[in-house]
Amino acid sequence: MTAAPPAEPGRTDPGGGKPRPRAVAILAGVALVALVADLVTKHLALAALSDREPVRVLGGLVYLSLTRNSGAAWSIGANYTWVFPLITIGVVGWIVWMALRLRSLPWAISLGLVLGGALGNLMDRIFRAPSPFHGHVVDMISVFGPYGEYFPVFNLADSSLVCGVLLAVLLELTGRQRDGRRAGRDGGSADAGATADAEQRERA
Repeated sequence: MTAAPPAEPGRTDPGGGKPRPRAVAILAGVALVALVADLVTKHLALAALSDREPVRVLGGLVYLSLTRNSGAAWSIGANYTWVFPLITIGVVGWIVWMALRLRSLPWAISLGLVLGGALGNLMDRIFRAPSPFHGHVVDMISVFGPYGEYFPVFNLADSSLVCGVLLAVLLELTGRQRDGRRAGRDGGSADAGATADAEQRERA
């Protein structure tokens, strides 16, 4: 087996842009878990919390309070419900495009969380009342107060989205790239050599 040729100066994609199957599988698995968890909790909330007062949990730190939101956080854009499914479809398309060259496992987790959360709320927008693409999102978690007095009432899809975005910001700040490498101070890759070695081991 011949040794891998040294990376050319300034080159940032020795992997050829091909996705790593394990990373794509993790992205899909995380998205599926997040989506199923969101759908199940929404079903349970509709069955157990309809037509009743909010349920106090953890001494009032959390309340289970069923609401239906036609807009975004704090009901922003409530009169433009149809816009949110279009935005979500755009986000889903962007994640699928990113997966075409995804090689980083942390990025796979981040994008999987965002994808699962986006799909969870998209299902509500499309399939729930009052009509397709105008459906109201089911929310049920309120913190510090029973009716979202201090923070918007949210669901697991929202939590998944927020965690995914925060992880993405952290990865960007630490220079971790979606192709599995870490950017150096000069704009290049700090661990291109390690990535090339890993690829050679995979091919061996």
